[in-house]
Amino acid sequence: MSTELGPTRVLIVDDEPLARAHMRELLAEAGGVEVIGECGDGREAVRRIRAESPDLVLLDVQIPELDGFGVVREVGAARMPVVIFVTAYDEYALQAFDVSALAYLLKPVSRERLLGALDRARALLRGSSAGGEAARLATLLERLSDAKPRGERLSIKVDGRVLFVTVDDIDWLEADDNHVKVHVGQHTHQVRSTMASFEKRLPPGKFLRIHRSTMVNVRRIAEVQPWFAGDYVFILASGARLTSGRSYRQAIHEFMEGQL
Repeated sequence: MSTELGPTRVLIVDDEPLARAHMRELLAEAGGVEVIGECGDGREAVRRIRAESPDLVLLDVQIPELDGFGVVREVGAARMPVVIFVTAYDEYALQAFDVSALAYLLKPVSRERLLGALDRARALLRGSSAGGEAARLATLLERLSDAKPRGERLSIKVDGRVLFVTVDDIDWLEADDNHVKVHVGQHTHQVRSTMASFEKRLPPGKFLRIHRSTMVNVRRIAEVQPWFAGDYVFILASGARLTSGRSYRQAIHEFMEGQL
């Protein structure tokens, strides 16, 4: 940990290069800070936190691979450095931050708010309240798990913007390398994420994995037709035609039996 004699070692975690650069500028103005690195996704953040033990992490909530809360869960509340969360807007997260008395910043981050949060973080580092901060982080995760109605709406980053998509409006999801294409009516949003990570954000029972690269909203399925070698073609209400994969036959059979 830093002391009065040394700078506060900070790790910046945000998937937007411009946001990271803005944070660096504000921290440079603050003084007494050493930025030890930047991360663009949650998995990388976990690796860097474990390897470099920063004093403070500026942690964007909406990041790919693992979101900010996933990073805390992965590292463990008791082993996390002091955290200042950063978020574009998330109603449930803001309520949980307030209840847990944890520092957070709303984007766009202002100089005044950052300096205030930084002063609070330094006070924690100088003191002996690390256990209290760990308890607050654990309370935050518990509250989010209990209170957030997972899947009513999703916040997704698209071209530097945060869009809020109602889960029931999603037709289907398509894996595309290290991105997921979210098909909503006539619109397709490309999100930097893996299918496995995105799937964890969805409510159980509303989506069916029919292929390693395809998930469909079960309410959007209009027809299922037999295809070659035991596979199927799923025809959605939008007219999209999606072919299933061999590995998902059992799940598809169970779904179809449940509809009869």
